[in-house]
Amino acid sequence: RGSKHHSSVPIKTLNRFSPLSEAPTEKPDESALVISDSIVQNVKIETPATIVQCLPGARAPDILANLKVLANAKRKYSKIVIHASANDVRLRQSEITKNNIKEVCELASMMSDTVICSGPLPAYRGDEIHSRLSSLNGWMSKWCPQNNIGFIDNWTSFWGRPDLLKRDGLHPSWGGAALLSRNMAHSLRVCT
Repeated sequence: RGSKHHSSVPIKTLNRFSPLSEAPTEKPDESALVISDSIVQNVKIETPATIVQCLPGARAPDILANLKVLANAKRKYSKIVIHASANDVRLRQSEITKNNIKEVCELASMMSDTVICSGPLPAYRGDEIHSRLSSLNGWMSKWCPQNNIGFIDNWTSFWGRPDLLKRDGLHPSWGGAALLSRNMAHSLRVCT
């Protein structure tokens, strides 16, 4: 209180736990972003500077809205991974879902030179959802490469392995989360 000396050196602060903040990261071009619903809740990627953004219940339009917030804050990423999941097929509107995924990829392409779509996991929760997810995965596996978008085929890795999913038949178990993490980490390393 009695000191008349004031420091004129600015104090640099950074909140590394707030990927949606408006404050830019120190090295925005070196960080990667993984964004999806609760399927990625337990995804851990050892690659330094990888942000995993879990939006429970999110569909492609919700991911688009979050990417718009980041884009308005002038955020850029070295790579962006967008995971498609059962939430994207729950409304039973395949063509709308495809258009929503295309929009997300277009915006992500403006925020990063490398965009990767992580395909859905096979769901063991009834024939209809399984069929819709299989169809979405098939479409993504063709559309992504045709549009210079990387594609992670999780379907093949998880097919016939219900042990990789929790009892709800949708969310990955610990082993499933580890496999999904490895699939994403591999794509982050090899996709350019």
